[in-house]
Amino acid sequence: MSEFTKSVRSTIKHWYLHLIIGILLILVGAYVFTNPVDAYVTLAFIFGITFLFTGAIEIIYAIANRNELDSWGWSLGGGILEVLIGIIILSRPEIGMIVLAFIVGFALLFRSMLSVSWSMEIRKYQNPNWGWMLFLGIIGVILAFILLWNPIIAGATVVIWTAITFIAIGIFEIILSFNLKKLKSKID
Repeated sequence: MSEFTKSVRSTIKHWYLHLIIGILLILVGAYVFTNPVDAYVTLAFIFGITFLFTGAIEIIYAIANRNELDSWGWSLGGGILEVLIGIIILSRPEIGMIVLAFIVGFALLFRSMLSVSWSMEIRKYQNPNWGWMLFLGIIGVILAFILLWNPIIAGATVVIWTAITFIAIGIFEIILSFNLKKLKSKID
């Protein structure tokens, strides 16, 4: 077995972690859409739990693949950032809408940029879905910039924009997981 094949197999062995992240993000996005009247403090709690959980999974993924992924440090950094944001949001529920919009905006921007990076990695394996994955990552970047552009205006619609962004990134994560699984089955 070639060194390249060993590296790819090891890199994609935890493909299901992206599936878990994607499902969680879509569920949170759907909840936010269906319950926009809920107090923003409740949403802050949900965001905090979401960032804490997805950050922890991202850290596990990065550490498990540190010897195989050239860019594992970005995943580790993103996971640590998300865990810290989750802790901040959970420990300070009185954070105002503007501050929360910035925190969520920057975290979603980072995750969306990571999605763009992942789509480029998938492209290297001649995966036909890399373009859709890139598109969803770019949509996430655009929506995160909308949150950051004017958080006062976004404050009124931050629930909707956040839900859309969570769902877009969640779809990306699910597509990524299935593409990694398909790639894994090809090399097994």
